[in-house]
Amino acid sequence: MTNKPNILLIYTGGTIGMIKDYKTNALRAFDFSQIVEKIPELQQLNCKITSISFDEPIDSSNMNTKFYKDIAEIIESNYKKFDGFVVLTGSDTMSYTSSAISFMLENLTKPIIFSGSQLPIGDLRTDAKENLITSIEVASAHKNGTPIISEVCLYFEYKLYRANRTTKISSEQFEAFTSLNFSPLAISGVHLKFNEELLYQPKNKQKNLIVRKNLVNEVVILKLFPGISNLVVESILSIPNLKGIVLETYGSGNAPNSENFITTLKNAIDQGIKIVNVTQCKSGSVMMGHYDTSLMLKNIGVIDGKDITTESAIAKLMYLLSQDLSVEDFTMFFEKSLRGELTDI
Repeated sequence: MTNKPNILLIYTGGTIGMIKDYKTNALRAFDFSQIVEKIPELQQLNCKITSISFDEPIDSSNMNTKFYKDIAEIIESNYKKFDGFVVLTGSDTMSYTSSAISFMLENLTKPIIFSGSQLPIGDLRTDAKENLITSIEVASAHKNGTPIISEVCLYFEYKLYRANRTTKISSEQFEAFTSLNFSPLAISGVHLKFNEELLYQPKNKQKNLIVRKNLVNEVVILKLFPGISNLVVESILSIPNLKGIVLETYGSGNAPNSENFITTLKNAIDQGIKIVNVTQCKSGSVMMGHYDTSLMLKNIGVIDGKDITTESAIAKLMYLLSQDLSVEDFTMFFEKSLRGELTDI
């Protein structure tokens, strides 16, 4: 590029935006309009940085679909003015948030990099500076005049991941995230090395960005455990206006094959509730019908989540439930990779 890329930094809240008042030891929100003054290393990057912050920064525990929409609308209204976006959020719910944004933005041709930190930006041993600096570098990276990244990613502790493949695995280690079913898109060492064969390539760069703002949040995650009461399962499945369930099963998609359990699930499906089978394991895939204990689920119409993460499954469920699809089309689209979130087998 002849001109420096314009990068928009979006701060929603989270640890990364906190600095300590050394007189009181209290944490307060950082003013991102002063980001270049506070982190002069950013001046070495070959880009222009503009920042925007939520009026009231939110803790990651308070993240919800309203804030997903706010993030999507900020990107939508600034999409033509900027070459890339870095979104800073709390790490606890970052995999959920970034997965949702990946489904909400269709025909994306620019990088959207989510990041954050385990320690506040003003701490002596903070991971915030490296995460922030490299996220901006990734968002501004171009090759032959076009962005190297054209999807929603998550950068943390020297690794760039496809966002909708990630899970947070540690509340204490700087390496807080993993993506066990899909290799990192880039590794940051002495050099920033992209695994270009894994990167999403837009099929039609001329299509306009479409922002899907309507998400259905009448959904639930039901994690199975040995001895789970059928009364509990029945109670969850009879929640008023429930539209979808991510069913966390054992191993490769296995669940109790008792008549009561299967009948309860079938009754829910017959009432129009979408049930998606996702493994509790951090890596590996659902293989419906591989064992008798998953064959019954397949037979009654439970949807195969394949190797999708729980975080991505709940986001995809919210997205597809808003699309007014037939049962057949809903199943087809869920079992198909839309944003690289699962491996088509």
